Amino acid sequence: MESQDSEYGAGAQDTAGRRPGDGRTDPATEAFVRHRNLLFTVAYEMLGSAADAEDVLQETWLRWAGVDLGTVRDQRAYLVRITTRQALTRLRTLGRRKESYVGPWLPEPLLTTPDVAEDVELADSVSMAMLLVLETLTPTERAVFVLREVFDLGYDEIAEAVDKTPAAVRQIAHRARSHVAARRPRGPVSRGEAKDALDAFQRAAETGDIQGLLDILAPDVVFLGDGGGIKKAIPRPVVGADKVARLLAAGFTRISAAGSLRPAQVNGYPALILHLDGALDTVLAVRVDDGLITGFYAVRNPEKLSHMRHTTPLRR
Repeated sequence: MESQDSEYGAGAQDTAGRRPGDGRTDPATEAFVRHRNLLFTVAYEMLGSAADAEDVLQETWLRWAGVDLGTVRDQRAYLVRITTRQALTRLRTLGRRKESYVGPWLPEPLLTTPDVAEDVELADSVSMAMLLVLETLTPTERAVFVLREVFDLGYDEIAEAVDKTPAAVRQIAHRARSHVAARRPRGPVSRGEAKDALDAFQRAAETGDIQGLLDILAPDVVFLGDGGGIKKAIPRPVVGADKVARLLAAGFTRISAAGSLRPAQVNGYPALILHLDGALDTVLAVRVDDGLITGFYAVRNPEKLSHMRHTTPLRR
């Protein structure tokens, strides 16, 4: 999951800590860059926002740059602890913002490389469906779940990150695990299944084949649209194959007249990006179970799409 040369996210790594004249970085910067992909992923899974995760990494760097490395036994653990604490602070602020959010809230879509999809556990953990489940946890439960279940950190290490005792962390982990198990998607989805379903959807959208669309929708399929009060979007979830098919069919005319659907890797799985009149309009991610689409996640809020134009995809 970690990468020596990850470029994703905030730009601090490009300038922070360089020695004048020789272009090299100091040990603090080298350690930060070495673990940066891990730190970004921790922050993103806690926050569901790439922009906020990048801000957390900036804050992490500022604190890390002032640390006496001679006092640090485990640089990775220390950096994870800083990142987790900063993400927890921001997560509580985001919770207050979401209370006044207009319409359904969806995570910011995150471009990912194919190797993320090959790591089934990582792909599942950053999927839209899983991030929505994590939204139902308290901030501390979410931090503990991510650090334990996704990154397999020890209870002692997590306890330091969330300012709890190891015994308390074990209880929180058990509670969060049970909560997620009762709400999580049915199981990991193969990349092939997701791609086949999306290909069928794209054909239906481009040809207006409503029956072809109905053939790939699960009876209880759910459509969620996030415009953030800025772009027009469905104000509440739409449930059921007939209703979702009619909703999508209404948008097919716009796609055929002035739009184009392009495949992409988003949050670990195949997705479609809609451009209207040449401009990025919507990122459409799906959940697929047993070969049928069970969930549509359409992000239209331009504030959640802006980072996709200038960032490097997350890689394992």
